[in-house]
Amino acid sequence: MATTTIDAQALKKLFLAGAANLEAKKEWINDLNVFPVPDGDTGTNMTLTIMSAAKEVNALENPTMESLAKAISGGSLRGARGNSGVILSQLLRGFTKVIREYQEIDSIVLATAFQKAVETAYKAVMKPKEGTILTVARGMADKVLELSTEISDLEQLLDKVIKYGDIVLEQTPELLPVLKQAGVVDSGGQGLMQVMKGVYDALLGKEINYEAVAGTGGHSVSSEISAQGTEEADIKFGYCTEFIVMLDKGYTPAKESEFKRYLESIGDSIVLVSDDEIVKVHVHTNHPGLAFEKGLTYGALTRMKVDNMREEHHERVIANASKIAAGESVKEEAGTPAQPAEEDIPNKKYGFISVSAGEGLSEIFDSLGVDHIIEGGQTMNPSTEDMLNAIENVHADNIFIFPNNSNIILAAQQAQSIVEDKNIIVVPTKTVPQGITAMIAFSEDEEPEVNLQNMNAEIANVKSGSVTYAVRDTEIDDKEIKQGDIMGIGDKTILSVGGDINGVTKDMVSQLVDGSSELISIYYGSEVTKEDADSLVAAIGEAYPDVDVEVNYGGQPIYYYLLSVE
Repeated sequence: MATTTIDAQALKKLFLAGAANLEAKKEWINDLNVFPVPDGDTGTNMTLTIMSAAKEVNALENPTMESLAKAISGGSLRGARGNSGVILSQLLRGFTKVIREYQEIDSIVLATAFQKAVETAYKAVMKPKEGTILTVARGMADKVLELSTEISDLEQLLDKVIKYGDIVLEQTPELLPVLKQAGVVDSGGQGLMQVMKGVYDALLGKEINYEAVAGTGGHSVSSEISAQGTEEADIKFGYCTEFIVMLDKGYTPAKESEFKRYLESIGDSIVLVSDDEIVKVHVHTNHPGLAFEKGLTYGALTRMKVDNMREEHHERVIANASKIAAGESVKEEAGTPAQPAEEDIPNKKYGFISVSAGEGLSEIFDSLGVDHIIEGGQTMNPSTEDMLNAIENVHADNIFIFPNNSNIILAAQQAQSIVEDKNIIVVPTKTVPQGITAMIAFSEDEEPEVNLQNMNAEIANVKSGSVTYAVRDTEIDDKEIKQGDIMGIGDKTILSVGGDINGVTKDMVSQLVDGSSELISIYYGSEVTKEDADSLVAAIGEAYPDVDVEVNYGGQPIYYYLLSVE
């Protein structure tokens, strides 16, 4: 019997099957990374993105198409990591904009939703590149549009669309020469195909292992904002209340202002972050139930959390008293002593958020005045929600974000598009040295636009390099690479390959230094000794006596050295 329509309950099952199949194939997709580095992460990023949505979807017991659309869109938007994850979230966002208006999906609705998905994803990328997940998505969208008026059976339709998607995927190396040289198809496109194939298997009634998504129904909020270190009598509003509203239709700017005014009437320390589908709410109040009740007038609630700040303070007092009685010194927890409650902290003009992986690198950013450091980088790309949580915790009117990785910029820009109560400025730093240079270029006396111009100008003068090892055999830019080889990677390609870490690093530096170079900055990783780093610096200093050479402990994993030439 033909399947001509899909209702919300069926779509929930199909979506979870797609997520489960992607999770099962993530390591295989990671291995499709063009550069044979040990942290290829496309599969991981796409999986974490879709699993964020799967958590919302799995929590819906009796979904409607609208509630399902909100769960898919909102969950993937907040959980988006890396370029591939952000693009996947935008594909899902566009798709759900269409289906939320229907009770059932047929071939015509499916075609419209696919078209909207591609349109939304292309708009989200400043410079769309063909031969990527976008190309694969557009190919499938065009095919379903072509066949939707001829084929009403969704099993037949998806079979043909997926087969055509595989054909487009196989053509991606012809559109991106770097894929062809590496002998791989686009990893993001492959990830998308695995989602589609999981959906199709469930549509056919095949047995699906849902174990990967079975544990995603719990609710939690990753950021906790509390007034620590204050006297109990000074806590005017005792409950730190957080929740997310899955918006119904008609949430206008006027309603957002109304919501904020109501929260101000029952509490303070209010943060409202909204997009088309969700509102993330934080408020300190003595009546959490009233905040929840008001939120319900705008849509369904999820991720509800209430912390009793007075109780937390009381427990700390008891713990400290016990230590004093035992003759121990009392050391306040992070954020103390006598920190003002969050609602008492005035906004300063400028704030800074930086992504950093490595104890030493984080200390450098901290010493330069960065307010909030997000742990992550090449080995783990932070999500859009990580960015939003960081923004919440920086009390400034203008906040600069340094992604320090080309694969994190889109997630930062996605957070930027959501936040309305602060001026968020994403500085497109692609490497840690660029982030450090941009921060040094900042001037408190200049306006935000001028600072951004100055930062971008300085970034353009930075040549970056990194040194790591190869995880597979391949050939890139006429360089034959064997598993275990040491690679020196520049801003755009692999510059040096060999068997010795310091030898490869020196060879890479020789290709970055020119007659105008004045400074070489080297950051050594967690697997490099200070002695080895000093030896390298001495050799480089001897080779380039007219160039200043400095070395710092970075502590970054996987990469033996990060460096810049300016």
